[in-house]
Amino acid sequence: MLKDFTKESFDILIQAGQSNSEGYGFGPVDNPYQPNDRVWYLNGDFTLSRAAEEVTGNEIQSNYSLSFAREYIAAGRLAEGRKLLILRTSVGGTGFLENSWKPEDDLFLRMMEMTRTALALNEDNRLVGLLWHQGETDAELGASYNVHYGHLMTLLRLVREEFGVPDLPFIAGDFVHHWKNDHIAICTPVVAAIRAVCSDCGHGGFVETDGLLSNLQELHRNPLGWEDPIHFSRKAIYELGRRYFAAYEKAVEK
Repeated sequence: MLKDFTKESFDILIQAGQSNSEGYGFGPVDNPYQPNDRVWYLNGDFTLSRAAEEVTGNEIQSNYSLSFAREYIAAGRLAEGRKLLILRTSVGGTGFLENSWKPEDDLFLRMMEMTRTALALNEDNRLVGLLWHQGETDAELGASYNVHYGHLMTLLRLVREEFGVPDLPFIAGDFVHHWKNDHIAICTPVVAAIRAVCSDCGHGGFVETDGLLSNLQELHRNPLGWEDPIHFSRKAIYELGRRYFAAYEKAVEK
């Protein structure tokens, strides 16, 4: 039986960026996230489904929005009778300089349309946050501090203006240290720009990622068949989501 989502009231959370936001955290199949009727995805093809992890081979593949959602509910952020809708707008390998997230680019335009669609489902729906993890591709393409700062601040400004939420919380995080430390020269200006946007935008928060291991460090391999120092492991992704929520709580209080 089809579910009528126009009868549901949603808190809407945009999850945007590239692969570490899309979710490439692999790990054993113990303690899987349990799908439930309170947390949903709006997928990139505009279908709705219960939020869930994926199974890839003998591993579970996860993303940080799931542990964020657990914390959001546990903290009482989701009012009785409401549900959380996570907009899964992230795509791996994308950035500003390769023409995916600037105002005229395809992923930016799709993110905005997904947000409009989610808000239009019910007049009681409300946009509660933008969770962002991106920058590795722009670092590899040589983005400067000023260029990355300008692009990211523009994206956030346009989202806030379009949907009339000037104090929308914006949370972003550092890269996997395993990869960043091997590419420190190209990563430093991009990470500095992300940190500055979080500081300057009002109601922002930057998440430190010290101690969070890559798939290669955690598993010594990647189920997709290649060494992977750039993606957080499943265990690290769960902790990343908890850190994102802690930063979100502080951003809301600003």
